[in-house]
Amino acid sequence: MADDKIRMPSSGAGLTSFYEESKSKILISPQAIIGITILIAIVVILLNNL
Repeated sequence: MADDKIRMPSSGAGLTSFYEESKSKILISPQAIIGITILIAIVVILLNNL
């Protein structure tokens, strides 16, 4: 009689949900990120050559 029970998988079986869209308060375009990165690289190079 104990063998007739239906076993459900545990809820914490390593399954994780990820949401593709997230609302951020700060929106920066990819071009701005590339520009800031290049600017920082130039500043670092200039400071190393002083």
